[in-house]
Amino acid sequence: MTTDTAGTPETHAFEADVSKLLHMMVHSVYSDRDVFLRELISNAADACEKLRYEGIADPALLGDDPQPRISLILDAEAGRLTIEDNGIGMTAADMGETLGTIARSGTKAFMDRLATDAGKADSQLIGQFGVGFYSAFMVAREVEVFSRRAGSDAAARWSSDGLGTYTITPVELADAPVRGTRVVLHLLDDAKSYAERYTVERIVKAQSGHVPVPITLFEKPEAEGAAIADGAALWLKPKAEISEEDYADFYRRVTGQYDSPGRTIHYRAEGRYEYSVLTFIPGTKPFDLFDPDRKGHIKLYVRRVFITDEAQVLPRYLRFVKGLVDSADLPLNMSREMIQDSPVLAAIQKGVTGRVLSELQKLADSDGEAYAEVWENFGAVLKEGLYEDFERREALLALARFKSTTSNGSWRSLKDYVADLKDNQTAIYYATGSDLDRLATSPQIEGFRARGIEVLLLPDQVDNFWTTMGIDHEGKPFKSVTQGAADLSLIPLAEGADKAAAADAGAVDGFLAFAKTALGNAVSDVRASERLTTSAVCLVAPESGMDRQLEKLLASAGQLPQAALPVLEINPGHALIQKLAATDDGDALKTDFAHLLLDQARIADGEQPRDAQAFAERLDRLMRRAVG
Repeated sequence: MTTDTAGTPETHAFEADVSKLLHMMVHSVYSDRDVFLRELISNAADACEKLRYEGIADPALLGDDPQPRISLILDAEAGRLTIEDNGIGMTAADMGETLGTIARSGTKAFMDRLATDAGKADSQLIGQFGVGFYSAFMVAREVEVFSRRAGSDAAARWSSDGLGTYTITPVELADAPVRGTRVVLHLLDDAKSYAERYTVERIVKAQSGHVPVPITLFEKPEAEGAAIADGAALWLKPKAEISEEDYADFYRRVTGQYDSPGRTIHYRAEGRYEYSVLTFIPGTKPFDLFDPDRKGHIKLYVRRVFITDEAQVLPRYLRFVKGLVDSADLPLNMSREMIQDSPVLAAIQKGVTGRVLSELQKLADSDGEAYAEVWENFGAVLKEGLYEDFERREALLALARFKSTTSNGSWRSLKDYVADLKDNQTAIYYATGSDLDRLATSPQIEGFRARGIEVLLLPDQVDNFWTTMGIDHEGKPFKSVTQGAADLSLIPLAEGADKAAAADAGAVDGFLAFAKTALGNAVSDVRASERLTTSAVCLVAPESGMDRQLEKLLASAGQLPQAALPVLEINPGHALIQKLAATDDGDALKTDFAHLLLDQARIADGEQPRDAQAFAERLDRLMRRAVG
């Protein structure tokens, strides 16, 4: 980007993405245009914070005007609204790069959401993708930006009507702020109310009242200003002085969302290290919660100076928590890269993580219904900590909630589970899968259900991993109902449970041996089942093998070159099995029966027959024989 030193304006075309974005924002979806002011004030506050940070290394940048400020200047007669700050400012080159292009990876996602949700009042999307400045064109027919970067002896003007081009012109220093940026909005006819005090003051107090920079309102360009926001950092105020509305407003400003926080955690830590924490657990699930590239949302400040939002303050399994930490002990002149390795940050990480988990436990103990909502939204993420964070595993197990075969759709804790253990029950039983309804009707669960043994139903992918970590709770290991022998002989059937019909043990044993030979290397074993009560067959993993659901997951991801052979369990009391065991119709027919039983077990497990053609041929032979 270059500009003519003589002051000749240069006209440039917006990037294609910017032009498309501007058209969509102006003409598509926003019923609440007030958000533009929040975005411009947020940009101004960020510029002031950036200057404060750079001023640490170079105090000369602050000159004789060290106090940050934002001014809102109204001109109702001319239909103008001006937002001015004394922050870091921009050069002409900065203007071309910052205001003419969008260099954020989220831009396309933002526009895709606009196109998908066209016609809906979805203003919460603004602010999530770094496109806040362009919201000004929702209310302005023309936008002018005058700016002078701190320490520079040149100023420039950027202007556009948002229809496809913009111009950048060098200007006299007298026509620009001494330092910082002035954004002048020439308002549309139906947006003239944004040059009126009542409207502007209402929006600022509702959406920007807690920015860390004082905001002054001028009703006319030459009028005396009135402070409408004191710039006091909300997180440094006593909790008694902050209302729930204040917290909610601040949450919406720092997160760019329009829901309300599900839980607010605000405290000051004192001791070896001092720091203030203001974090929020969102009331709704972010759409990018499981994005593998998604980073945390905790901003790090040092004595109110914003440092970075890339420091890993919380572990990844708490990435849904949003807010900030303000340290009094981290050195301001430490590079952002070195901060991550600082022992001070390590202490903050440990303290904040412990506090978030303890606050969640308090909520779980005091308000089970509210905690259930948190778990519905973020439980699948919290469970990642069960295999990532050995130190806090017990705390996370106490927070974990599960659906089970006895919960009737409600959430159960491990404390609840252990309290209902049956006599002689030595393990916590679970079933993993991808669908709760299918899990609840799995044939492998039948023997447990018949004995009143509770089985945890685990439908999240993460469950396939943490359950394999050798975890136990109160001395009881977690054991999959689809792996190894069930070993239920010491636990009697519940009163009223159906008992299996008496079987001819010799005949059944003979059929099992025949089936094992007939199936060959399709299975590792064929054996009588303790876990089946109503179904004829099921598949389980060998005792020393991998759980079948984890095996399927790894195989689908191409990370399992060869799967282990399953065990086919057969219910010796099932009427079909007893008839098959007693048949003397020849080995060919019994071989067909054995393969059909294996395919039946695969289908019950949500799989398809290994050889669809062979399955169809066997079924055809059996049906023709049945009808004569």
